[in-house]
Amino acid sequence: MTATLAIIGAGPKAVAVAAKAAALRGMGVPTPEVVAVERTSVAANWLPGGGWTDGNHRLGTGPEKDIGFPYRSSAAPRRNADLDARMMRYSWQSHLVSTGQFAEWVDRGRPAPPHRKWAQYLRWVADQVGMTVLSGEVTEIGVDGDRWALATESEHGGASVSADALMVTGPGQSERSILPGNPRVLSIAQFWHRAAAHERICAERVVVIGGGETAAAILNELFGHRVSTITVISPQVTLFTRGEGYFENALFSDPTGWSGLTPAERRDAIARTDRGVFSARVQDSLLADDRIRHLRGRVAHAVARDEQIRVTLHSDRAGEPLETVHGFDLVIDGSGADALWFTQLFSQDALDMIELSLGGPMTGDRLQESIGYDLAVAQLAPKLFLPNLSGLNQGPGFPNLSCLGLLSDRVLGADLGQRPPSVNRRRSHGRQPIR
Repeated sequence: MTATLAIIGAGPKAVAVAAKAAALRGMGVPTPEVVAVERTSVAANWLPGGGWTDGNHRLGTGPEKDIGFPYRSSAAPRRNADLDARMMRYSWQSHLVSTGQFAEWVDRGRPAPPHRKWAQYLRWVADQVGMTVLSGEVTEIGVDGDRWALATESEHGGASVSADALMVTGPGQSERSILPGNPRVLSIAQFWHRAAAHERICAERVVVIGGGETAAAILNELFGHRVSTITVISPQVTLFTRGEGYFENALFSDPTGWSGLTPAERRDAIARTDRGVFSARVQDSLLADDRIRHLRGRVAHAVARDEQIRVTLHSDRAGEPLETVHGFDLVIDGSGADALWFTQLFSQDALDMIELSLGGPMTGDRLQESIGYDLAVAQLAPKLFLPNLSGLNQGPGFPNLSCLGLLSDRVLGADLGQRPPSVNRRRSHGRQPIR
């Protein structure tokens, strides 16, 4: 009998955990059964159909920071060197060697791959380790005794998945926007679908809402379209560049000293290096394009009027609240991922259980402050792993791609209990192959 770890989403974090579990199992080390629940396909968010990219933009993190990085395993005491060697079989370089691309990649200067090639790598790893993927969308997260109970739906029917632990990944839905249904307002998904179809955007005044990497990728694409001015709206006083030197990068790869920082120091480090900042590559493009300008504030609401979208902006000046209205021909809502997207899925029983462990209503701040060393909500059983919310307590590398090997160690090193796995079908619905 083994424990079951269910993962919502089959992206890099899920693939990393599945690969580490397979490596441990190959060494004879007890490890939970890993089941990913995915509504489309493995690595879907890195492909045009996922709504977050057209597949052609380049990975912001070096591909060497792959599913085993930094290859400093701790999940197999006295055998971690063997575990690292096994994980190297699933490295980015091993993928290139296996597919005959390694020499070309080296000769080209080891460039960051486009998103579609990163997706190919993740799918290659999933194939290599025999990753179990249940096709379906999670519609409710409940509890059944001391286990999680996930209700799923897909075109094949519905299923319920019972698990001793649950890990939530993914940025949520990319279809949301401030004015749904208006053709002059594009969600992230709508923008990338147009880009993937090679539809040229022609507009006088375009605004992009958001100051993070999602908005930066949109800007990078917009440079090649026929637009006269591009305004970026973000809460920051300016468009900051992400710190990309050795000392900043080391915070993401090695969180050893993170717990010794005060909460204020941690927040400051995240603000300078990760949240609401653009990469140096995008900033270089901004400097060379005189169509770009920046407005500081938060978008309160938007209305359609006189063949324009009127955006109301809230900001402050000298401590006094300030409200301004600006008109644009096209609005692209690139405000980015919703880290709390999954909270709407909890049943009332599950919500009561979580709030009891948090000591109050479930909020983003309470969840972030509750994340323990294993990347799970402290004092909560069964385990709920929330790596996307673990940056404040455990280090900025865990929410993104910077230390997937450490992430899998911490998750698989947690005490999940020993239970028989269970997937109960309500109608005809089997586990689907990952392709």
